Amino acid sequence: MRLTAGGTGDEEYRGRLLAGLSGRVIEVGAGNGLNFAHYPSTVDKVVAVEPEPTLRQAAVEEAVSAPADVEVVDGLADALPVADASQDAAVASLVLCSVPDQAEALAEIRRVLRPGGELRFYEHVRAHGTIPAALQKVADATLWPRVAGGCHVARDTTAAIEAADFEIDHLERFLYSAGVPLPPIPHILGVAHRT
Repeated sequence: MRLTAGGTGDEEYRGRLLAGLSGRVIEVGAGNGLNFAHYPSTVDKVVAVEPEPTLRQAAVEEAVSAPADVEVVDGLADALPVADASQDAAVASLVLCSVPDQAEALAEIRRVLRPGGELRFYEHVRAHGTIPAALQKVADATLWPRVAGGCHVARDTTAAIEAADFEIDHLERFLYSAGVPLPPIPHILGVAHRT
C-alpha cells in the first residue's frame, strides 16, 4: 500500500479516475465539480448529480470551463434522473462513503449503466488491520460523519461493489493524507463493469 500526502495527489487520482472515458457518463455526488476539469473531450455528455444546493451551484460554475459537456442536476444516488441502461459509464468519487445506503446507490448505478458499462470509483475504505479498522468504526459511530458531510470511513466499499453485481477489472489500494493533522485514510481507485 502506497502513502500519498498533500493535495496534489488528489488531482492525480482524479485524472487517473477519468482517463479514457467516452460516451455518456453519469457522475454521482458531483460535489462542487472538482472532477470536471479532468473529463476527457471524448466524453459526449456528463450528467453530474448533486443534491446539496450550495455544492450544486459551485458545480454549475465549474462546469462552464470543463473540457466535456457537463450538465449539473439535482438528484440523489438512490434515484438517479436518467433512463435505464442509458449511460456508458458512472463515476463515484468520494461519495459511496456518504450515501445513506451503499447497496441502494450501487443498484441504482447498475440500473442506469448499459450492459458492460463501467463504474469508475475513487473512495475512502475500511482499513485492513484490526486496530485501524476498529478506530475507523469508533470515528464513524461518534463525530466523523457529522463533521465530514456524512462520510463513513469504515465501509467495505470494495465488497459492496462486488455484491452489487459489478466485476472489478482494476483496483488500487493506497493510503492518502490530505495534509491535515489526521492519520492517512485508506482509499481505493478502480474500474468495474456491469455484468
